[in-house]
Amino acid sequence: MENGAAKPVIVAIDGPSGTGKSSTSKAVAAQLGLSYLDTGAQYRAITWWMVTNGIDIDDPHAIAAAAGKPEIISGTDPTNPTITVDGTDAAAPIRTQEVTSKVSAVSAVPEVRARITELQRSIAASAPDGIVVEGRDIGTTVLPDADLKIFLTASPEARAARRSGELKGADVNATREALIKRDAADSSRKTSPLAKADDAVEVDTTALTLAQVIECVVTLIEEKRADK
Repeated sequence: MENGAAKPVIVAIDGPSGTGKSSTSKAVAAQLGLSYLDTGAQYRAITWWMVTNGIDIDDPHAIAAAAGKPEIISGTDPTNPTITVDGTDAAAPIRTQEVTSKVSAVSAVPEVRARITELQRSIAASAPDGIVVEGRDIGTTVLPDADLKIFLTASPEARAARRSGELKGADVNATREALIKRDAADSSRKTSPLAKADDAVEVDTTALTLAQVIECVVTLIEEKRADK
């Protein structure tokens, strides 16, 4: 079926760090002519803004009070996803270790989640041909009515190996510990925890190549489109 004739399809891809979410989501969206949204980048962006503007990350009230201030704009082209904060290109600074170490604390503040969730829903609703949205609470909280929900998993060892490969020379054991700590923080927070939706399709990527994961997800989406 041609993309033009296909009905818009909203796909939620959740899962912890290092499961291949971003690489898979971008490739799948590009292949199927869909928009793409990295929700984690939005939480990193608001965290970066907080750090840059001297907001006390240890004070949830201070974070909550500032949550509405930054203007965050996400470009949804899967081949060139962009993110700006108050008009500044934030793609590089949001990936620093400082932001990574603080994003869980900022993301746990309900006012931050409410602000970013609203932003994510408006982007998904306005995607002309549909969208692949990746994150940790998309299928459960942000887009509970998504046409297709996928939850990617992988063993902590496989995830650490991939992530330390991305982080050039990072210690695999240290990376594994950091991932497990991040999972615990994201899974135990009161507001929109990392969780698999009851109706999500779980895909264990531990023994799969990226190409195999992409193929699996594309097949799931095409089957869903055929049913619509």
